[in-house]
Amino acid sequence: MTDDHPHINGGQAAASPAKRLKVSHHTPQPRPSRIFTPFRTLGLVSPTPVPFTSIPLGKTTFQITTSVGQCLHTYGLRRGLNLVFITRPQTPATITTTVAWKDRVLAAWGGEGAIQEPGIWVFQRGRKCAELEVPDRLNEPIRELVVFGSWIVGRCLNRIEVWKSASYEHYTTITPSVPSGFTGSALSGGFCNVPTFLNKILVGKGDGSVDIWNVSTGKLVYTILSPDLSSGPVTAIQPTPVVSLVAIARTDGSITIHNIQTDRAILKLNARSGRTTNITSISFRTDGHGAGEDGQESGIMATTGTGGSDVTIWDLSNGGKVVGVLHGAHNPPSSVHGGVSGGISKVEFLPGQDVMVTSGLDNALKSWIFDANTLSAVPRILHSRSGHAAPVTRLSFLPTSSEDADATGKWLLSAGRDRSLWGWSIRKDGQSAELSQGAVRKKAKKLGLVGTGLEIDSSICLDDLKAPEITCFACSLNRDGGMGAAPGAGGIWTNVASKKGTSDASESGMAGWESIVTSHRGDKYARTWFWGRKRAGRWAFETTDGTEVTSVAISSCGTFALVGSAGGSISMFNLQSGILRQRFPAPLNPAQAKKLQLQPSDERLPSATTPRFEPGHGRHRKAVTGLLVDPLNRTIVSCGMDGKIKFWDFHSGLLQNEIDWSPMTAITGVQYYKPSDLVAFSCDDLSIRVIDLETKKLVRELWGCLGQINDFCFSNEGRWILAASMDSVIRVWDLPTAHLINAFQVESPCTALAFSETGEYLATAHADSVGINLWNNRTLFTHVPTRKIGDDEIIQAILPTSSGEGGQSLLYTAFDETDRDIAEEEDVLIEHAPPDANTLSNDLLTLSLVPKARWQTLLHLSTIKARNKPMEPPKAPEKAPFFLPSLTNGTPEAKALTNGTSPSSKEVDSVSRVSRPFILSSTKSEFTALLGTFATQQQDRDPEPLLNHLSTLAPSAADSAIRTLANLDEMTAFVRALTVRLDQKRDYELVQTWMSVFLRCHGGVLVGQDDEHEGGIEALRQALRDWRQEQGRESKRLDELVGYCSGVAGCFRKWLHGVFSGAAPNDKKTEPPGLPCLPAQRKHIITPRPSCEEVIIEFPKPNGAFFELLPRELRDQIYIAAFGQRIVHIDLQFAS
Repeated sequence: MTDDHPHINGGQAAASPAKRLKVSHHTPQPRPSRIFTPFRTLGLVSPTPVPFTSIPLGKTTFQITTSVGQCLHTYGLRRGLNLVFITRPQTPATITTTVAWKDRVLAAWGGEGAIQEPGIWVFQRGRKCAELEVPDRLNEPIRELVVFGSWIVGRCLNRIEVWKSASYEHYTTITPSVPSGFTGSALSGGFCNVPTFLNKILVGKGDGSVDIWNVSTGKLVYTILSPDLSSGPVTAIQPTPVVSLVAIARTDGSITIHNIQTDRAILKLNARSGRTTNITSISFRTDGHGAGEDGQESGIMATTGTGGSDVTIWDLSNGGKVVGVLHGAHNPPSSVHGGVSGGISKVEFLPGQDVMVTSGLDNALKSWIFDANTLSAVPRILHSRSGHAAPVTRLSFLPTSSEDADATGKWLLSAGRDRSLWGWSIRKDGQSAELSQGAVRKKAKKLGLVGTGLEIDSSICLDDLKAPEITCFACSLNRDGGMGAAPGAGGIWTNVASKKGTSDASESGMAGWESIVTSHRGDKYARTWFWGRKRAGRWAFETTDGTEVTSVAISSCGTFALVGSAGGSISMFNLQSGILRQRFPAPLNPAQAKKLQLQPSDERLPSATTPRFEPGHGRHRKAVTGLLVDPLNRTIVSCGMDGKIKFWDFHSGLLQNEIDWSPMTAITGVQYYKPSDLVAFSCDDLSIRVIDLETKKLVRELWGCLGQINDFCFSNEGRWILAASMDSVIRVWDLPTAHLINAFQVESPCTALAFSETGEYLATAHADSVGINLWNNRTLFTHVPTRKIGDDEIIQAILPTSSGEGGQSLLYTAFDETDRDIAEEEDVLIEHAPPDANTLSNDLLTLSLVPKARWQTLLHLSTIKARNKPMEPPKAPEKAPFFLPSLTNGTPEAKALTNGTSPSSKEVDSVSRVSRPFILSSTKSEFTALLGTFATQQQDRDPEPLLNHLSTLAPSAADSAIRTLANLDEMTAFVRALTVRLDQKRDYELVQTWMSVFLRCHGGVLVGQDDEHEGGIEALRQALRDWRQEQGRESKRLDELVGYCSGVAGCFRKWLHGVFSGAAPNDKKTEPPGLPCLPAQRKHIITPRPSCEEVIIEFPKPNGAFFELLPRELRDQIYIAAFGQRIVHIDLQFAS
């Protein structure tokens, strides 16, 4: 049972609510990727059904605020809907309604779920300035807000909340009554206050009635009953310019102009017409024009709803009639094609102006103006700000132009399911624009979709007049006329094959021609576009077999366009003239066809003297999924669902080579990195394979995706490959190592991605959003570890936002080095660092990391000095320069010389550059000190500090340190340090170099006779004997290893010669000898990885190298099985 009386929670301000406990959920918090940090989101204008709100600034301009999810965008009408403010911080949940009041904007958010609590924030000039107090137990979203007088009133689903506008404190809660047996929300829609009615609000209810409440006393004043029980709930209420009159719309489409003071209906519009479109927005024109026979009277009303894309214009001066319909004001694509369902969220006449503003679910905000000098009641478009109306499916940064290199990486092309092609400016949002598809609205007028006609064919919409959805596109700006090019005249998308006469290319020769080619879903035409002119191009290229276009490409010069079809055909067109220039494969001329028919069938097979592919052969058997042209226009590469990669000659159209991966996999896409001639292919077995275009060999296979690969691309330097798959994970592989170095998961699957040529940004598009997300590349400014990661290290990433909150700009990214991040990275590096030389096997002999030039210079330092010796000694200057200080007893250097102590580093730095060597030469060197420390060690002598310091010295400094060994004890200690290092099997080449320099400098001491120092010389000789013994032992071990490896290689080479020397390929009588057995104690790891292709061993041609025909991974495993765990660098060449 429901109470028939309203419930009022006090007539005065309620006490402040108790603090609610925060519920903590143990869920992984999103965090940024190691390589990419979120920046911001492009392309959002009005993507939600939340109506916009407007506020006048003076008498001539207005500001309009729209919701884009969790933040607000404010646009100014003075300069044509330019973006003025973006609110920060973001609201904790999605915004449900907004209202503008004075210089502030109130936004209600949250309340959609059982745990999510609602709230209301107040923004001023884009910044949060206050927050309204939310009452306890409010678990409903706030659908509408109204500010009047000293009150802020919010309508929920079943209750009304009231706040004081001066203090933002909660005042009271009103709960309207619900009739018995009624199901659904008590408050269906429609919520407003009436001017001159103090403290009164009108609330539409689900039973079709309208309640009038006094918010100050919390009492129900009056109820306006529904005129008809079948009218349905109230959907909209709007006060008219006439006092006491309001317009009430209900679900059946009827509109009633009602006098609330007398409770009497003045006008009933659209009654019993059978129209069931819900009217959710009503607005009245207040400039006093537009109605009547001459258009000089007041009384114009506009209505619209979310169920359609039209705005109906009413003249209420003579009983009410429809004087015009603005068809297709907002025309989002239907949900069948992946768009959204719904139309216009709000229509509003600006106060005192002949301008109307609309916002729709097509992510657009538009202003319309009524021309005073025309008799048409339908307005024309004034300003428009929009973006994609459906999710984005293709992304690409604009390539580098030969004339405008400064724009590289600053423009982004995108195509979506809304059949549109957009160009986005990353520098300035106001420069972004949709590429025009011609006079679509003019064509719609002829069909009755746009204009003053009231009856139209509902099966046709404005969206059907656009080109079908774009599936892929290609761009090259080298022949584009630029933004300042003349728009030109003539039709768009003309098929040259069906056009009579010859095409005139003189105009395009002077101003440039099309630079973009697109393919469309279910269409056999590839269409061209002008980037500089931002409009559709002249040509529509038809596939030669009449099937759907599945892939397109443009040559680097910008002159030729390639079109691939679902039937496997490939055609090349000239973009300047639109003429078909070549087919792949090239068709046979009559002479070639006759010659082929007369040729015997056995002679048509390829041999050593005939080409492998005949003219006219080699066409793809299934859809062509990728096309590319090399930078020199020599080779065309195509791939298809038949699993084949074909290499075509650009000029002749003949097939040159082919790679066949069928039936293992089918190829779904291709990406080309021109500087290194690497081509990457995405396959339906969830892998990405990379081949070298020059050698036509497979160089990498990248695995890890757990769903279909939606899109992938190279990084700007060609070092990484980035891929987005249906498992909502974006992965980054390092090409040199083939390791997965980064992976982060997003909320919804990424449908498209692109990497800028400057390396600054990564752009991504997602399945549930119409915006484009930009990410910063941190590696441009800071070191980021790119170690190999596993599947358990995939993180949940933070997506960019429209306000940029939670993201980082390029400048902030460069200096983002917090202690916590550094500590985390150091922990990761320590945990996954490569093994040090000390932790390797004792059987390994390692070299040092000292550059080769340094120790070679030390070995030949005397020769270098003799060659660089000056021809004559330098002449002493007559007078010392005036800036050189004199050595006095008061200077720090003099004190150091007289006292025999070492000056501090600050004292040394304070003296002049000329005087500094005199101080340093008098002090004890660090090398001598470390050598003394090593000599005094009795057990476990460690030469690490001594030899590490010596390896860091320059060649001349190291030579001087070895030459200045003062006595026999220091010499003996130095030799023993080299012996210990040789026993540790480390720094082999440095030990040999240092010993060579030592013997050259101090060899005379060993052969000399000195009775006084006989004991010291004998100790030095014994140390050298120990070094020679250790050196001989290590040399013998190395000789055995090299000999063993040479024997294995020779045995394997002998076996290969025994198999193929003189044996015919089809000789079945000759049995090849068995492969020589490897030692039993070694591992036989010769099974290829699952990533490599199936090995099919065929007999090669005579004089061929069988070993080189094996897959690279299999060859590596043979090496491992042959050589065990020893590391040997060897290059085997097998002669015939």
